Amino acid sequence: MSLITLTDPSSQKSEAYRTLRTNLSFYSLDDPIKSLVVTSPTPDTEVAQTAANLAVTMAQGGKKTVLIEADLRRPSISQLFNVTQQPGLTDALVAADGDIPLQDSGIDSLKILTGGQKAPNPADLLGSSALQQLLDQLGANYDMLIFNAPPINAVSDAAVLGSRVDGALLVINSGNTNRDQATQAKETLAKANVRIIGATLINAESEAGFGEY
Repeated sequence: MSLITLTDPSSQKSEAYRTLRTNLSFYSLDDPIKSLVVTSPTPDTEVAQTAANLAVTMAQGGKKTVLIEADLRRPSISQLFNVTQQPGLTDALVAADGDIPLQDSGIDSLKILTGGQKAPNPADLLGSSALQQLLDQLGANYDMLIFNAPPINAVSDAAVLGSRVDGALLVINSGNTNRDQATQAKETLAKANVRIIGATLINAESEAGFGEY
């Protein structure tokens, strides 16, 4: 796996991520987005890459950003940035002592919080008071928190987390997601009172795009 925003910053895909960054920045000027969960309707290995590329782009745009691995079932962010998996998010939530094991990404203004030790109850951890404390602590020191989350139609993790952050971004894979799956994802997020920011389309014939549902 590689990050297009680093390997080919002049490509159309990289420009699409910069457009996505701009759209998110102007989504609500009165109530700016500072925390975002990135998820998909169904299992898709490219969701983590989408979250990571968006985080890189945010950092390149001058925002102090933290990319957080919230897919505690199949974590992959540590591989993308070649950092250690432990300690990470689960360790911080279990300890709840205010110590957040952020790692350097090698990119200015971007920190990484990996998944950490395997969690037997990811949804419970993501819905805990310790998660809110972590959000408050990071939110006081960083401009943008981006969470990579598991598929919304498969497990409740993304809905639980989405209700705690400013909104959710759906990743729609044109070669892997059908209309019914996308509709189900939208309805699941809405029922959980998650603010749906929009969707980004990947693997389309044209470059990736951004649009509100």
